[in-house]
Amino acid sequence: MLPITYAPLTLELRTTFRIAHGASDQRHNVLVRIAEGVGEAAAVAYHGETQAGIMAYLAAVGALQGDDPCLLEELLAQLPPGSQAARAGVDIALHDLWGQRLGQPLYRLLGLDPARIPLTSFTIAMDTPEAMAERAREAGLPLLKIKVGSEEDAARLAAIRQATAARLRLDANAGWSREQAEAWLPRLADFGIELLEQPLPVGDLEGLRRLRALKTGVPIFADESVKTARDVAAHAGAVDGVVIKLMKTGGIREALRAIHTARAHDMQVMLSCMVESSVGVTAAAHLAPLCDAVDLDGPLLVKNDPFEGLRYEGARLLLPDRPGIGVVVRNQAM
Repeated sequence: MLPITYAPLTLELRTTFRIAHGASDQRHNVLVRIAEGVGEAAAVAYHGETQAGIMAYLAAVGALQGDDPCLLEELLAQLPPGSQAARAGVDIALHDLWGQRLGQPLYRLLGLDPARIPLTSFTIAMDTPEAMAERAREAGLPLLKIKVGSEEDAARLAAIRQATAARLRLDANAGWSREQAEAWLPRLADFGIELLEQPLPVGDLEGLRRLRALKTGVPIFADESVKTARDVAAHAGAVDGVVIKLMKTGGIREALRAIHTARAHDMQVMLSCMVESSVGVTAAAHLAPLCDAVDLDGPLLVKNDPFEGLRYEGARLLLPDRPGIGVVVRNQAM
């Protein structure tokens, strides 16, 4: 038997994180442990997840029947439907335990080369145009993701474009109507936007198809609309790419299935995260060599990350060589 233990994890953000459907200064996640394996579940209100709900799910599960973490599929099949974030926390902890028991980093067990990880973007949350431009300038990074979805979008983009020569990606977080998106798409090239995430509300597949048919040259990616491999398949032909997050898929196993489903449908893949500590983001980064684009900046947004794992050299991601996902408690990292 593999008992599941858990504890609340409150993350303090460096600045207010504001997007089209909400703002926060803290994130209330859950740390999950299975033997020496560690995982994280991020409570995202937009997806109906709460810290209390995640812990209630984990309490109900209690333990996994079996003691061999190599039997990942068999162990994970025991999890009942419910909180995707809680399922992700268990999945990550099991993968960490698997790697630790075998003495190998996860990327090696998956047959992946960490040197093939794309550069990560860094998120500039919604604020006044002046504040966003200043953050873009201060970041000094070559690749930025800009949050949009309100009436000030034009002023924001103009200010940011004047402040930095960085490559820019745009994320509307489902905040535009069809009419707004159709008006914006032809203008994105003027700001040097290289891709657009989730311009329309979840469920508007026909609207996404109409936007893609405009053929503006800016790829459209679905994020909030896509959780599992089944959702990826449903978006084939409607978007150019999908955004995969462990907290949406329910962990690494389903994320792998979603990535391969996207490839089968000739879709691009971006690997991203919620606001998470180094536990969740490092776990996701082990899949990054499979992806076209990466947005794994969660630990950079947090000022009290209790773990150390993934390292940043500017926009370059460096995976740890330690067994499993490779994270350690920060004061034990030396």
